[in-house]
Amino acid sequence: MSPDLKRVYPFAGKILDLDGLGYHYLDEGEGEPVVMLHGNPSWSFYYRNLVLALRDRYRCIVPDHMGCGFSDKPGDDRYDYTLARRVDDLDRLLERLELREKITLVLHDWGGMIGMAYALRRPEQISRLVILNTGAFHLPKSKPFPPGLRICRNTFIGTLLVRGLNAFSMAASYVGCKRNPMNKELRALYQLPYDSWKNRIATLRFVQDIPLKPEDRAYDLVSSVGDGIGQFKKLPMLICWGKLDFVFDLHFLAQWENRFPDAEVHRFPDCGHYILEDAKDEVIPLISAFLERT
Repeated sequence: MSPDLKRVYPFAGKILDLDGLGYHYLDEGEGEPVVMLHGNPSWSFYYRNLVLALRDRYRCIVPDHMGCGFSDKPGDDRYDYTLARRVDDLDRLLERLELREKITLVLHDWGGMIGMAYALRRPEQISRLVILNTGAFHLPKSKPFPPGLRICRNTFIGTLLVRGLNAFSMAASYVGCKRNPMNKELRALYQLPYDSWKNRIATLRFVQDIPLKPEDRAYDLVSSVGDGIGQFKKLPMLICWGKLDFVFDLHFLAQWENRFPDAEVHRFPDCGHYILEDAKDEVIPLISAFLERT
C-alpha cells in the first residue's frame, strides 16, 4: 500500500476465498453491523471517511466487488461479471461472518442494486437503509440513457476507452464532485486499482451489465428487485442525494421518494455523484445521527 493511500485509508483489509479468488473487504470496529456497498468505478476507498466516523460504535463491513479495489481481477474465464454473481458474493461474505444482529445497508451507485437484491434474499436481516445516489430498479422511463454510458456499453471504441485509457474511472474522478472537486492526489487514489487493461475489466463489465432490454442478462433480476423493494417501506431510510449527478439524477430520486414516502431525504443542489466526497462534512454527520436515533 502506498504511503499516500495508507494515510487516508488506514485499514487492514481481509480476504475471503471465493472459489480460489480473493474477495477483499474491510471489517472495522464492533457493534451493530453497517454494510457499505460501493459502485462503479469506485471501490471501498469511497467509504473510508464514513468508516473512520462510525467504527468506534459500529462494525463497518465494506467489500470490494470482484474486479474492484484490492479484490482479485480475474478474466471472464474465471468469473462471471454479472449482477447475480455479485449478490452471491455478498451473500457468501455475510454468511461467513456469521452476523447475529440485523444489518444496515449503505448503498451507492451499483451498490444499490446489489444491496437491495441481497435484501430481497434476506429480508429478515435488514434493519435500516441509507441511500446515496443509486438505484434498485430499471432506468426510469423519463430518464434517457446517458450517451457516454451507451458508448462504453455498446461499442468497440468504448472498450478501448475504458480498458485502454481508463477513461471511465478518470472521467468519474473529474465529474463526480461538483462542490468540492477532487484534487490530483485524490483522483489518483480513486483510479489506483485500475492501472492496466487487465485490471479494468470490472469497470467495463459493470457498464455492459446494465440491463436495458428484456433479453439482457440482468433484466429479470432488476425487474424482480424493483417490484419487491416495497416490502421495506416501513424500515427507517435516509436518502442523501447530489442533484448534479448526471446518471443517478432527479429522475432516480423521484422513484425512491415515490416508493418510500416516509424516507428522510436531504438534497444537495450543488453536489454530484460522489456525495460522500462532495458533502462529507454534512452527509457523514447525517448518517451518524440517523443510525443513533433509529
